[in-house]
Amino acid sequence: MAVTVVVGNPKPASRTLTAATLVARGLRPEVEPTVIDLVEFGPALLSWGDPAVAEAVRTVAGSELVVFASPTFKATYTGLLKLFLEQFEGGTGLEGVLAVPVMLGAGPAHALAPDLLLKPVLVEIGATAALPGLYLSDRTFAEDGVIDRYSGRWRSVAQALAHSSKAANHV
Repeated sequence: MAVTVVVGNPKPASRTLTAATLVARGLRPEVEPTVIDLVEFGPALLSWGDPAVAEAVRTVAGSELVVFASPTFKATYTGLLKLFLEQFEGGTGLEGVLAVPVMLGAGPAHALAPDLLLKPVLVEIGATAALPGLYLSDRTFAEDGVIDRYSGRWRSVAQALAHSSKAANHV
């Protein structure tokens, strides 16, 4: 069972990466997630056919659960994440993948951004995005208990959906 974290923060080793990894571990504690920190690809995301980007796309498409995470940037997710998502086929690129949209921000003004902005594009490229998106305070997520409460509430659902989604695509 593959779990992957995709981070669209333009800063390497960011708080967004830390938060997304905690969400992935909370939803699937028995699996160590693969982490794809998109900033490491740099300009390779701007063109088609880069081998490292293509391998990351295959890793994500082959995962059962993927946490897609971005800071809130100009009221939406980052262009870095958008460039990566453009690498997937429309409608089928994330078929069989349970996607969890996670965004971080400084305050509650953009709390609906994961569901209103990131989730629709994940669904457009074929992901199952049945769990609610998660918005986190970029300053307090490590100690405010929001990730633990979210994980506790949705862990069993994520496990059931991830297994059934991949199984349905292999029939």
